[in-house]
Amino acid sequence: MIIPWLSPTLAQLASPGPIAFELGPIAIRWYGLLIATSLVVGMSLAQRLGKQFGLTSDHIGELAIWLICGAIPGARLYYVAFEWSRYAEHPWRALAIWQGGIAIHGAILGGAIATLLFARRNRLSFWQLADVVAPSLILGQALGRWGNFFNSEAFGRPTDVPWRLYIPPAQRPPGLADVAYYHPTFLYESLWNLGVLAVLLGLFVWGLRHPGRLKRGTIILVYAVAYSLGRVWIEALRLDSLMLGPLRVAQVVSLTGIALGVVGLVWLYALKRSLPDTRNPPMS
Repeated sequence: MIIPWLSPTLAQLASPGPIAFELGPIAIRWYGLLIATSLVVGMSLAQRLGKQFGLTSDHIGELAIWLICGAIPGARLYYVAFEWSRYAEHPWRALAIWQGGIAIHGAILGGAIATLLFARRNRLSFWQLADVVAPSLILGQALGRWGNFFNSEAFGRPTDVPWRLYIPPAQRPPGLADVAYYHPTFLYESLWNLGVLAVLLGLFVWGLRHPGRLKRGTIILVYAVAYSLGRVWIEALRLDSLMLGPLRVAQVVSLTGIALGVVGLVWLYALKRSLPDTRNPPMS
């Protein structure tokens, strides 16, 4: 291979493995590095955006701690709830998050609850905080999906497209041991999320140039609609979806997110009403 993750075709993807490097007995994983990078870059972005709303670096720094405390348990509990059959015999394994098994929708739900509690505690607007955090959230999702690439997980159906993803035999699904190439759904979602990031930042800039016209809650509602639209079709390609009977949980949640986002935007701009909030500060 020319470089570890591209074949000589310069299109076929192949993971170099989950380990970035080792320090003696300690193995540093790509997934961990990507999460750490997402936190640092995301907090820096949120601090820059937050200044436009009168939020201090201390506000964003403290909120980041609350988000971590809400998102990580939420991501794990959500996954375990829909995969309980894997943990029913040995429930203590549900605590072994280092063995894998988290879900972004659970992280979003846990983070939303943490943000609501933080907003109430500090007498801040929940929707204002959510708008500030949304671009960082989607950026973190775009970066985090590459952790799936390095772990050779969360891939799609078998395919022969030029940009196909090679999956090692040990990571192939049951019944597909002889199939080597799959849709790189991690790449599809990462690219989609970067597009959503561009839309959210564009809205933010537009709001700064037209004071008072971008209503609180708009950015997070657009995030809910735009991210969910991409997740609906990408999830249809995956082989490892969490299931609720015959339904893919991520698709059901995404369709719900689209519906709630559209209703919220209609409430704001068609009905010209404000969203219920923890506090109603003056518009920036």
